[in-house]
Amino acid sequence: MILELDCGNSFIKWRVLVCTAGPVFAEGIVDSDQGLLDGLQALAGLSLRKCRLVSVRTIEETETLIQAIERAFGIAVVCAAPAREMSGVRNGYDEFERLGLDRWLAMLGGFHLASGACLVLDFGTAVTADFIAADGEHLGGFICPGMPLMRNQLRTHTRKIRYGDVAAERALTSQAPGRSTVEAVERGCSLMLQGFVLTQLQMARAYWGADFTVFITGGDASLVSDVAPQARVVPDLVFVGLAMACPLS
Repeated sequence: MILELDCGNSFIKWRVLVCTAGPVFAEGIVDSDQGLLDGLQALAGLSLRKCRLVSVRTIEETETLIQAIERAFGIAVVCAAPAREMSGVRNGYDEFERLGLDRWLAMLGGFHLASGACLVLDFGTAVTADFIAADGEHLGGFICPGMPLMRNQLRTHTRKIRYGDVAAERALTSQAPGRSTVEAVERGCSLMLQGFVLTQLQMARAYWGADFTVFITGGDASLVSDVAPQARVVPDLVFVGLAMACPLS
């Protein structure tokens, strides 16, 4: 069995494959290293052979997790690394090693699945957009606050905005103008994300006309999928790229 990890700023997304390119045995999302270890060790029938991961955390945080996995399961861990070019995609950053590895792997996965020009939109703690031309050239991208960051900034800096996650989820069942603070905040932030998507689509059309594929991934993908009905929603796009960057025999 193969353990795959996507270690983000807020959460660790994980899944276990039966074999290198096999079906998913188990998967989940946790908010701590210990939560990951506890969840894996509770799985009946788990028999890990290898692990590959991508991390946007600090080197120290990533190394701590790697050592914990190696101690707990006695397996080698392969970690994705920056590259100027891989699998036909050329990193467009002036300093290629500064491009977030999760973005890089999502681009690899998107270009592989599209076999042509693509726009990759990732909705997590931050929101990112990346443009990859048909020849594999990364034209660059954008980063802006995601739903969690926008919500938390308003909660932190506006004294009268106080509500819980259940109220936030309930507020997003509609996009009508809010009749309470929670509705106004949640729907306003949601509309900002949708506007971001529409702008990215407009830019992609200016580059490529109609000849491109849109990929949407990340935890808040459902908030924007309606404004891009032609998009392919691929929750595990980073893992597609991870398998390409870290092949395991």
